[in-house]
Amino acid sequence: METQSAQKNISIYFWLLFVPLFWGGAFGAAKHVITEISPIKAATLRFGFAGLILLTIVLIRSNWNSDMLKRQWFGLLLMSITGIFSYNAFFFIALKYTSAINGSLIMATSPVFIILGAILFLHESWSKRIIYGLLLSLTGVFLVITKGSFQIFLSLSFNKGDLLFIAALVSWVIHGLIGKVVMQGVSPLFTTTITTLVGSIFLAIWSFFEDDWSSILSLSKQSWIEMIYMIVFATVIAFFLWNKGIHEIGASKSSIYMNFVPINAAWIAVLFYDSTITWQQVVGMMLVVIGVCISTFSKRSKNIKSKRPLSQQFP
Repeated sequence: METQSAQKNISIYFWLLFVPLFWGGAFGAAKHVITEISPIKAATLRFGFAGLILLTIVLIRSNWNSDMLKRQWFGLLLMSITGIFSYNAFFFIALKYTSAINGSLIMATSPVFIILGAILFLHESWSKRIIYGLLLSLTGVFLVITKGSFQIFLSLSFNKGDLLFIAALVSWVIHGLIGKVVMQGVSPLFTTTITTLVGSIFLAIWSFFEDDWSSILSLSKQSWIEMIYMIVFATVIAFFLWNKGIHEIGASKSSIYMNFVPINAAWIAVLFYDSTITWQQVVGMMLVVIGVCISTFSKRSKNIKSKRPLSQQFP
């Protein structure tokens, strides 16, 4: 049994690599889609269809768990509001006012806050290896984003779009911390399904107050391809793997993988959009890889084992 558990933990490190890969591609895809439809409509389509796909999978596999839903409804609701509704509302709207570079720079700090939150509130242990790895990978992220130029860093201007990304960051950190507590008793697949469905309902309610739903019918072929990508890869698969990572290795180690998002966004831009890459960015990518390896393969964290519903963990 211990051997099987160890093998599962090792495999999740590999599968988590796909999460920042798919999310890295979602930055550019979302940036283009919202040029044709409103941000909230785009988010509603993405998570509405993703929720239906996940629900179908859960029903086919007979994984629906009404008892667990009753016990953990409060935590799942909070995960839906923070990780699906508010995070993506802020994310999509922010892209209208700021660049993907600024957004990825702000979101790259999420591992810091998730690790601090996990240590302070979830009693996860920490080690010097985790901190060193985190700092090393963050240094790599800054090199990739700024292309190794201090002038580019100084020239970054911040606007209301960046403030919205900060709000998205706060939502994401809370989502990750709550998820660690909730998924002590709920499977990652069931968690992903419920949070995606409920979150998409909130997004849909907001979208109904907007005009011109007919704009969806005139979406270009490229936007539909990008939307399908976001639905299947950046939502159904990525969110399931993210929740599975939190469930198996904790919020701290899983969050380190967020540093790969701007890395993937950079090489995807080179591959598909004829962008260029500097040697400083290559060095930055190497630092991120080394930092993630140092952090994730450090001494196993001691994670919270409470089986109480989240609604009973607040005073």
